[in-house]
Amino acid sequence: MIREVAWQDVMYLVFAIRWTLLLTLLALSGGSLVGLLVAAGGASGSLVLRNLARAYVGLVQGIPLLAWLFIFYFGLSIVGFNVPPWVAATVGFSIYAGAFLGEIWRGALISIPRTQWEAGLAIGLTYLEQLRHVIIPQAVRVAIPPTVGFIVQLIKNTSLASVIGFVELTREGQLTTAATFQPFTVYLLVAALYFALCYPLTRYSRTLERKRRVVH
Repeated sequence: MIREVAWQDVMYLVFAIRWTLLLTLLALSGGSLVGLLVAAGGASGSLVLRNLARAYVGLVQGIPLLAWLFIFYFGLSIVGFNVPPWVAATVGFSIYAGAFLGEIWRGALISIPRTQWEAGLAIGLTYLEQLRHVIIPQAVRVAIPPTVGFIVQLIKNTSLASVIGFVELTREGQLTTAATFQPFTVYLLVAALYFALCYPLTRYSRTLERKRRVVH
C-alpha cells in the first residue's frame, strides 16, 4: 500500500547510516593492509616487487568497482560458494581501496628526498627500519590529505553495495521509495545524509592540504 513519507521512514534512513559507516570502516581496514603492502612494494628497490605492485594497481583500477562486487557475490555463488552480501562487499571494497590507498601512499613515500633513504642506510638501518623510523613519519604528512579525500569517495561508493542486497543508506532509500512511491523526497533525504557525512571530511581534507602547502 502506497503511503506518505513518515517520520519513521526518515529514522530508518538515519539508522541505515551505521551500515554505510561500518562498510567504510571494514573496507578501510582491509584496504589499509593491502595498501601498505602495495606502497612498500611500489617504493622498494626491488624491480620484481615494483612490477607486482604496479600490476595489482593496474588490474584493480582497470576493473569497475561494481564488477568486483559482482565477482565476489554472484561469481563465487556460481562455483558453489554462497557469500553473504556483507562479506562480498567487504572483500570487494577492500581490494578496491587497497589499490588506491597503495598508490596514494607510494606517492607519499617516493616524495621523500632520496637523501633521507641514504641517511638511514648509512647508519645501518634495514629497508623496513628506514620506512618505520625515517620515511613513514615524514610521508604521513604528505599522505593524510589525499587519504581523507579518498575516504570521502569510499563513503559515496558504498552505495554500490545496494546492488548485491547489502542494506546501507542507498538500499534503505530504495526500500523506502518502494513503500512510499515518492522517490524525489526519499532520495533528496538520502542525498542530504550523504552530504552530512562527506562535507565535513571534504572540508577537513582541504584544510590539511592548505596547511601542508604553508609548511612547504
